[in-house]
Amino acid sequence: MIIQDIDKGKAFDWGKTSKDYAKYRDIYPKEFYDYILNLGLCKEGQTVLDLGTGTGVLPRNMYKYGAKWTGTDIAENQIEQAKLLSKESGMNIDFFTSRAEDVSFPDSTFDVITACQCIWYFDHDITSKSFARMLKPKGKFLILYMGWLPYEDPVAGKSEEIILKHNPNWTANGDTVHPVWVPEQYLNNFTLLSQKEFRVDIPFSREGWHGRMRACRGVGASMTEEQVAAWDKEHKEMLEKNAPENFMVKHYISIAELQVKK
Repeated sequence: MIIQDIDKGKAFDWGKTSKDYAKYRDIYPKEFYDYILNLGLCKEGQTVLDLGTGTGVLPRNMYKYGAKWTGTDIAENQIEQAKLLSKESGMNIDFFTSRAEDVSFPDSTFDVITACQCIWYFDHDITSKSFARMLKPKGKFLILYMGWLPYEDPVAGKSEEIILKHNPNWTANGDTVHPVWVPEQYLNNFTLLSQKEFRVDIPFSREGWHGRMRACRGVGASMTEEQVAAWDKEHKEMLEKNAPENFMVKHYISIAELQVKK
């Protein structure tokens, strides 16, 4: 995938990170899921479409609440991992590979559409209309995000410095607490009901944080094998010097709730 406004147009492929993604990126805390449930969403009796599902983290973690989930992702390897992990857990979730722009279901199919960690990858002129069409009257669209805080957390900050050393084109650095982006195209078809940001501390082992960093866009999804190997060595050395075996990393969660105008 190449998007000119992301990583200065450098190509990235989430399929390259799928095994790490499956092992290390299922890290959302209870507060994240509780917030969604407290909105009355993704529960029993509802049908939910998760765009950019990756390895199916959101559907798999919320499956127990009874909604009927469908997950799609542009990367075939991500969907393979999603299918494997859901099958191992005895979950009946429909996963298939597709660009978000090409996902098409009959009008008024879903109660909820979710986009977690992926809103900036869509062609919003297309998806703002197709998402609205596929939602039932008063259906909801959730834009979900969780990011680490490099200026507040020393380990996160040092991790970013090492990524930028090996991949200076990476543009997902320097995050601060702010509302998740709601592209203006969606406001033609949706009403913005609420936005919320809140801080969370996420537990990691050294291995867990290292794997989570390797599974990010700036490392595993875009570096060459040689670059990843060099990053891998330097990042492990940094963790050995600066982090205990188990530690917390400061993050924040940001969620926008929109309702379709029909």
